[in-house]
Amino acid sequence: MKKVAFLLANDFEDSEMQKPYDAIKAAGHQTVIIGLKKGEKLTGKNKQATYTTDASIDEVKADQFDAVVIPGGSSPENLRLNKQILKFVKDMDSQGKLISAICHGPQILISAGLAKGKTLTCYPPLKDDLINAGANYVDQEVVVDRNYVSSRMPADEPAFIRETLNKLLTPVPQS
Repeated sequence: MKKVAFLLANDFEDSEMQKPYDAIKAAGHQTVIIGLKKGEKLTGKNKQATYTTDASIDEVKADQFDAVVIPGGSSPENLRLNKQILKFVKDMDSQGKLISAICHGPQILISAGLAKGKTLTCYPPLKDDLINAGANYVDQEVVVDRNYVSSRMPADEPAFIRETLNKLLTPVPQS
């Protein structure tokens, strides 16, 4: 089974964390919640879910993980200025590992300089940000491009979870 990092900060979209996290854990994969501080209690923007970080970004390296999931809400905005978060995601990409981002999650990909040349989707109001970062924006429930899975919003969670789980079971082709 795989070891999956979840990048999380306060005001995440509750269901975009909860549903993928529960599904990945139920499939037998190891889940690790990574934030800016270890042991920090984080609450979703709708106050429906609360998680405590297992590790701080300072304590982890990409080579310890097989995949990373980036839930949406305001969490990505709270993480995207942290250099270690960006380095972690860049290292995951350079190692060809799965990067799944939903809703506002692609903001981290933009800040890390990883959107250019990728086909991605996101929360529709962020469409111009993705395009300006050099991505090929597609408005559909889930987009799979090499080692990337992206979705737009909570309504897309079933497709996002399905494709993320599929990618966890298959090797990622190198570009």
